[in-house]
Amino acid sequence: MNENNKTNRALFATRFGAIAATVGSSVGLGNIWRFPYEAGIHGGGAFLLCYMICVFLLGIPVLCAEYAMGRGTRSNVFGAFLKLSPEGNWRWSGYLGIIASFLIISFYSVVAGWTVEYLIWSATGQLDFSDPAMVHDQFVTLTSGWRPVVWTLIFLFANFGVVSAGVSKGIEKMSNIMMPLLFLLLIAFCINSCFLPGLGEGMKFLFKPDFSQLSSSVVLGALGQAFFSMSLGLGCMMTYASYFSKDTRLGKTAMISAVLDSSVAILAGVIIFPAVFSFGLSPTAGPTLVFEVLPHIFMKLPGGVIWSTLFFLLLFIASITSTVSMSEISISFFCDEKKKTRRTGTLLSALIATVGGVLCALSMGPLSEIKVFGLTFFNLFDYVSSNILLPVGGFIIALFVGWFMDKKFLQREFTNNGQFPFPMLNPLRFALRYLCPIAIFLIFLNSLGII
Repeated sequence: MNENNKTNRALFATRFGAIAATVGSSVGLGNIWRFPYEAGIHGGGAFLLCYMICVFLLGIPVLCAEYAMGRGTRSNVFGAFLKLSPEGNWRWSGYLGIIASFLIISFYSVVAGWTVEYLIWSATGQLDFSDPAMVHDQFVTLTSGWRPVVWTLIFLFANFGVVSAGVSKGIEKMSNIMMPLLFLLLIAFCINSCFLPGLGEGMKFLFKPDFSQLSSSVVLGALGQAFFSMSLGLGCMMTYASYFSKDTRLGKTAMISAVLDSSVAILAGVIIFPAVFSFGLSPTAGPTLVFEVLPHIFMKLPGGVIWSTLFFLLLFIASITSTVSMSEISISFFCDEKKKTRRTGTLLSALIATVGGVLCALSMGPLSEIKVFGLTFFNLFDYVSSNILLPVGGFIIALFVGWFMDKKFLQREFTNNGQFPFPMLNPLRFALRYLCPIAIFLIFLNSLGII
């Protein structure tokens, strides 16, 4: 146990491990799958510019807020609100993150299961890239019937196998291996993109803002992407911060995590858009970009099977580092608040996630006719968590820390009890009081189709 830890709570053993774990929590399908298609349908460079502004104005302040609450209380998301609010009046807010984590794991694990099967198909030469129609048929086959259940369960087994090993031996050890590997794979793909004929056109699309493309939907889409990709509002970062040592500099760690998370999204764009333009395809393909358009592109590259296998390995790494952090939200709650052992807490979380995952996996096949509010289980879990619970959770965290948390508490956390200066404290509180709530409120209205 770290000497700075006055409780029996587990801690990350190293600063590198803490950063690797928090970056791994953020980096996921949101960066590698969602960012490129969002940038594609929103005009490329204009969207990227708005996205980066949103990361610094919205993402980093809310991330700092979660870090302060987690490390300062050494608690899960429920326990943090319970300890910091007068008479525990805000403790109900913690339930939002716990519920959202189960909903996200449920549908996210289905997509991750597709990634696992694509990885195996590609590695064994079963993925037919030659005909776009064939790729589409394979994707339909993959997502229908009972087979998605098998791959969802395989992925969930791997996910909960990591968290069952604990914070240092499980989460941190995995992150220390997976995150460097993820960045190495990203760099290898970027180098490959530099030799594609569509490099110039792809880079122009991604990095040269066309301000005629700017609209409210582009700005709000960028706000939502920044929010989604950094895993804000769930309590992931709050939970992970509760494992930080007292030596960890929260402001510096938040900045590093945000920069690395954004870098992964940009590198994904550098990989994808030159390839798309090299073969005359449309960057506006949307959510099917990764599973239908890219496999067809890989076939046209030298060593296409190798590149496709490495790409789906990249997606798998991004998927599992994110779901591990989401699983830890509920496990920490069961251990801290319900006094369960880690083994029991992990088992309870796994059982709940398995039920949700099976429902989502079957909602594109045998259960496709069962709908709630006109949505399948997959779409319902996605909509409720991403469009309602995450924005509401982030809104509450910003308001709580900005308006109700003692300024001296924040100062202690961000200066490590006066050891280091933190001149950004007042700008941080201003952002949490005014900028973040307004921005998140706009995201929420946009997600509901009101604006």
